[in-house]
Amino acid sequence: MKRRRGSGLSETQLGYLMVMPALLLVILITIWPVMLSFHNSLFDYRLNDPTRSEKITSSNILMESYADNHYYLEGAIDNAASSTENEEAAAEVEQFAEQYNSYHEELMSFDGVEETFTTVEEMLAGFENINDNELEYVEVDNEFAEEYKAFLEDSAESLGTYVEEGNEDGLENLQSYVNSSANSILESNFVGFENYIDYFQDSRMWASMSNTMIFTVASVFFELVIGLMVALLINRSFKGRGLVRASVLIPWAIPTAVSAMMWSYLYDGQSGIIAHYFEQLGFISDTSQLLSTGGGAMFSIIFADVWKTTPYMALLLLAGLQTIPSDMYEAAQVDGANRWQQFLKVTLPLLKSAILVALLFRTLDAFRVFDLIYVLTGGGPANSTESISVYAYKVLFAQQNFGEGSTLSVIVFLTIALLSVLFIKLIGSDLFDSRTPRK
Repeated sequence: MKRRRGSGLSETQLGYLMVMPALLLVILITIWPVMLSFHNSLFDYRLNDPTRSEKITSSNILMESYADNHYYLEGAIDNAASSTENEEAAAEVEQFAEQYNSYHEELMSFDGVEETFTTVEEMLAGFENINDNELEYVEVDNEFAEEYKAFLEDSAESLGTYVEEGNEDGLENLQSYVNSSANSILESNFVGFENYIDYFQDSRMWASMSNTMIFTVASVFFELVIGLMVALLINRSFKGRGLVRASVLIPWAIPTAVSAMMWSYLYDGQSGIIAHYFEQLGFISDTSQLLSTGGGAMFSIIFADVWKTTPYMALLLLAGLQTIPSDMYEAAQVDGANRWQQFLKVTLPLLKSAILVALLFRTLDAFRVFDLIYVLTGGGPANSTESISVYAYKVLFAQQNFGEGSTLSVIVFLTIALLSVLFIKLIGSDLFDSRTPRK
């Protein structure tokens, strides 16, 4: 029977109450940014495109731009009709004017649009700034906005053919105002899961995912093997063990961006000492091969990551080694087990939990690799070392495409979450096994 305290809460309820701040912190730091990225991924959201610089769920008219262009467009139509000597162009202008007036009248028929349009026109005439969102953006029917914008874009393209044929300044001015009017119609940029569908069919995304998997598997494997050897070595008692342990951790203590820059100099084809000795030892045929070829660049980032992160793996495994009782080795020695047999029968089984934890941490960390690759190779040559995180960064920040960049970020999160679940379920389930061993 669950006991209740003076507050009237059971022990279970008190336990949940105590962990509530931690849960809120996890939601705030982890879940909330992911939800924001997922929300952005549902839009064609680009800061480098004025028509898509905001998330718009329904079509809008940028009224200041529309009213300003409408004022000049009426004069441009009359000027183009009277100045052009091409009969076909004059007929095109007349037909455009008729259709444009029809669309404009239909736009004014929507609730509140004409009043807003008149107010904005008066403010523009008085050179007043329009800072009110209710005046600046007017929501309209999606189908009408799509049809109206398509008409203006097609008309601008059609007028452009006559401009190219001769010196038609009147038509050129008209075409410019028609284009501006088309840009003042902001269609909904909500695309749903279209970004995800496009990226799952994107060969570059799959190539970057493949590069990430190759890097992760290779680097974590070598870090585990070398880290285990280092951990076994520094677990022994010898003179200067403390100094050796401190020295081993130096590569891990160096910031990743700094170590990547350092390795870029070591790999340099002209002055890099690592490239020079690799050529002397016959590992590569030319000193420039390390950073100028796909295979060489992939080897370079794996080698640099193994150098930097092996101490971290060794530290985790050393912590596991120090939990193994020394009498286990004494008993094995009494039974006649040699060093290799002690390692296989005593060390590895008792170190399994530490190995699984180290593998889990390093696998997830390696899959998210960004700074090492970005500084050392930039994802090159020819995207041969581009990881999924580097690809997401380029789309999100270099191209300022927040919609597609957020899509890649969500894909990275889902992949890491899937890896975590599979790792725990298929490999590390015994870490959470609460059953007591049989006597």
